[in-house]
Amino acid sequence: MKDINSSFLVVWVVLIFVQNSMAQAIYEEERYVPETDTVVLKKLEEWQDLKFGLLMHWGTYSQWGIVESWSLCPEEYEWCERKKGTNPNDYNSYKKEYEGLKETFNPINFDPEKWAKAAKNAGMKYVIFTTKHHDGFSMFDSKYTNYKITDSKTPFSKNPKANITREIFDAFRKETFWTGAYFSKPDWNHENYWDPYFPPKDRNVNYEPEAYPKKWSKYIDFTHNQILELLTDYGKVDILWLDGGWVAKTSKSEITSWYDKQLVNKKNGYLKHRIVNQDIKMDELVVKARKKQPGLIVVDRAVHGKNQNYLTPENRVPKSPLPYPWESCIISGGGWSWTPDAKYMTGREAIHTLVNIVAKGGNLLLNIAPNAMGEWDEGAYTLLEEIGKWMNVNNEAIYNTRSIPPYKFENICITKKRDGTVYLIYLIEETKTEIPSKIIFSGYVPSDKAKLKLLGFDIPLKWIRKGNTIEIDIPKKMKTKLLNTLAFVVKINE
Repeated sequence: MKDINSSFLVVWVVLIFVQNSMAQAIYEEERYVPETDTVVLKKLEEWQDLKFGLLMHWGTYSQWGIVESWSLCPEEYEWCERKKGTNPNDYNSYKKEYEGLKETFNPINFDPEKWAKAAKNAGMKYVIFTTKHHDGFSMFDSKYTNYKITDSKTPFSKNPKANITREIFDAFRKETFWTGAYFSKPDWNHENYWDPYFPPKDRNVNYEPEAYPKKWSKYIDFTHNQILELLTDYGKVDILWLDGGWVAKTSKSEITSWYDKQLVNKKNGYLKHRIVNQDIKMDELVVKARKKQPGLIVVDRAVHGKNQNYLTPENRVPKSPLPYPWESCIISGGGWSWTPDAKYMTGREAIHTLVNIVAKGGNLLLNIAPNAMGEWDEGAYTLLEEIGKWMNVNNEAIYNTRSIPPYKFENICITKKRDGTVYLIYLIEETKTEIPSKIIFSGYVPSDKAKLKLLGFDIPLKWIRKGNTIEIDIPKKMKTKLLNTLAFVVKINE
């Protein structure tokens, strides 16, 4: 994934406008192939009930406070810009220095139990952790590489908590979380992906896989072996969250179509990166993976096909409900990786984002990035505390709900449980100075026998029907209290 900006304002602008430029973003127009494994389908349904998860990007790059991995990529995009190191203008020396960061990585304040408690108190239900990003540094004790957190040259390898992925998974499971392994299919450190004989050209493999079949076969084996390690030695894993969607089996027609689209507005024929057929044998891997972890949810991001069990719009919220399982992964502050002086979302922004996503049938995966010492910023804890206070009162309008038309009317979202209970979630904008005496919702009308009340106050509400609209009276004595809630919920029992 890519860094966006240290300012949440810019992030929010990105949510709206950047969709055409984000190489890894996945959009609602993309086709979806439904899963057929009944065990996986059951688990997907359960996952859709969880609604709120935590994503963490963490690696050696956190020492420099830079974008995760992408500064190693020789592409002319802002997120690939080299900003640290003694000689960022010399690619080869920069790459050597970047990869040497493993010899200074020592996050001695790493406390996953503290993270897990804070995330649970915020109402989060599952965690996705970057076991390996594109740079290839494994945050687990892999026996297939020395470029890892437990290598003897890494200072933290002597710490009792050195196997970071295991420590995180264990700590979060103790707090009843589902666990998910983020894993990058490209590995820019591995000799069979970026062969040191050839200079890297872009994000892709730097040789022709068909011309070097033994080399590519070794890379497939390496990738499968590392993933199966994670699914064998780290307890129950619920989600395999694969990034690097360009590493995939790609037909000639898809390749030709991609180049045609890229070259439409290119007079000089110059492209910043290519598309290359990189068949990683994903179908075979998923079969092997589910033998290790029956019911495993697989998210092969940005790769159309049966191995993308749910879609993951990146740093954006779809405009309308989607007809399949989905999750918006969104930065809480700074970038995907830790950045100095990060500005975090306000509690209002986070809660409104969560409600907006849930009302459209999705889940929110909120990213928090640890720093080089293994700590979260205080801003992250403050944010989670604010979310948690709201969720303690209103979470029944979030968990185990589904989208219902019209999903939103003006500033009011709507959700529904399987038992027929409906919730109207009134989003209070920052500029709001008074709650109206009547709130109006159009597009949904309950039966005449329906009873309405305010969550957290257990106060019955009077209401009337006017055609396809309902008007709900808000007691005068409640208006000041509700103004301070960021969002309040009207529960409707038929």
